[in-house]
Amino acid sequence: MRDLNMWAENDLYPGVPCLESYSVSWFGKIYRMYHGTSRSAAQQIKRCGFQQSQDGMLGRGVYLSRDLNKATRYPLHLPEHQRAVIRVKVDVGRVKKIDHQGHPLQKTWHDHGYDTAWCPPNCGMVPSGLEEDCVWDPQRIQIIDVIHPKVQSGY
Repeated sequence: MRDLNMWAENDLYPGVPCLESYSVSWFGKIYRMYHGTSRSAAQQIKRCGFQQSQDGMLGRGVYLSRDLNKATRYPLHLPEHQRAVIRVKVDVGRVKKIDHQGHPLQKTWHDHGYDTAWCPPNCGMVPSGLEEDCVWDPQRIQIIDVIHPKVQSGY
């Protein structure tokens, strides 16, 4: 027998849409999203809130995904049992679709009046092919809870 880590998503918050990651975010809507991090960082975020990353593929902001599978992969350098996923509600505001490397607004979308940048799946922006969102203002993000992998026995 060996231990298998499993990530579970309960639909505890039915009022918060969990859209398929293939659909575009719509202006002014609130969505369920996920942020993968270490267990210790998750506790810090719960205490102090999210902080913008200073840079990244989409520039400054808080990186999230509507795809739980994507969030469970982060941070890439940690083993799964040291990871956590923060489930959040996000008021996306005005959304800019960034669908290719070198997009003219790839890192400057916020300067043009957008609140969130969205990379659709399989657009060539993310090596995994999974969707990603970058939210400029951490105040648009409300923490719901933290999800940890569940260890299950297997064969």
